[in-house]
Amino acid sequence: KIFMNTLKYLQSNEFLLDVDLWRLFANLEELNKISLGFLKSFFETVKEHVSKSDSPMDFSSILRKFFQGDLCQTHQIYCLNYTSAVFYLENLRQREDFGIYLKQWCEQNERCKRLHLPELLVAPLHRLTRYPLLLNNIWKQSTNKTEKGFIWSLKEKVEKSIRDLEGKVKWLDNFQKFRQLQEVIIWPQVWDRDKRFFVPEYLKQSLRENNSENILSSANRLLLHEGRLTLAESTRLLDVYLFLFDDFLLITKIKRNKKKYGGSDTGLIPVCPSLAPELQSFVREGGFCTVLDQPIPLDRLTLRNIDPIHVTVFSLQNAFLIQHENRYRQCIAVFLLQAPTETAKKTWMSQLETAISNYTTQHETKKNTAFCFPAESSEI
Repeated sequence: KIFMNTLKYLQSNEFLLDVDLWRLFANLEELNKISLGFLKSFFETVKEHVSKSDSPMDFSSILRKFFQGDLCQTHQIYCLNYTSAVFYLENLRQREDFGIYLKQWCEQNERCKRLHLPELLVAPLHRLTRYPLLLNNIWKQSTNKTEKGFIWSLKEKVEKSIRDLEGKVKWLDNFQKFRQLQEVIIWPQVWDRDKRFFVPEYLKQSLRENNSENILSSANRLLLHEGRLTLAESTRLLDVYLFLFDDFLLITKIKRNKKKYGGSDTGLIPVCPSLAPELQSFVREGGFCTVLDQPIPLDRLTLRNIDPIHVTVFSLQNAFLIQHENRYRQCIAVFLLQAPTETAKKTWMSQLETAISNYTTQHETKKNTAFCFPAESSEI
């Protein structure tokens, strides 16, 4: 509340007017009000029992009022906004005026106990996960059979609510990450990628309309592993960044230019906190990743280990090879990659093998399901 009320005060004096209160704090005021109401009602019951030792400790009415009311719902609204709030805060902190608001106006307040805003924003998430523990402790102490059954069913409903919320938060987090990747990964046109392909100017516009970026717009796709490797070319070593998705592998070249493909400034792209730290720092420096070759579907990918003795002449260590095959099982591309350590190499090979196996199994199951026939009736 110190951070929120201070920001309101500054905005009333026409400072930081472009900062969106809702994006940072969501429904925090409503959440505080309902949480405090629950806390007061809870302790009033305890106080009444202590002052009148003969009166039973009846929590049922309070629990029914709040847990079947707005307590969990307001927490859910806040939690669903949390990832977006952290994302938004991370970018605001780059600004000098916002940094002054955080450090000089808020963090020096003794009531903050040296805690920073990110540490405080996560507190309601922790509180929500503790409610089932509270209900479980009340259930243990209860002696009334009817009340005991009611509290247990309430605890299960709250746990289910939290599980549902976790699924929604993961989906949102994945959505944010992929939206960021669409900004970071640049897909050059085919005539820019390979000089063998000639396209007259009047045809280029129509070909540009087939945006490759849409590949990353699917909310169901998962990023399994990523990282920086070295690609051995015939005359040089090239820094590359690999993205292993659950259905294809993408190899990109690391670019350090301030301008992204198409001319816009990558320095202005907000950095999603769920991205890998290495990629986050790289994006902040104005870097981006240009697709080196077409995506390699996992059912067209062959992985080969390279014995150290075979690459000594190239001064390569921790090397492995990726082969891209077409639908006729012809090799159309080969990538000789070097990991920074032997452990990193083993991790990459393990991740690729697992991803290929899972993808193959999943598609064989779908294929078998599509071609299976209904069982013949015993009456025929």
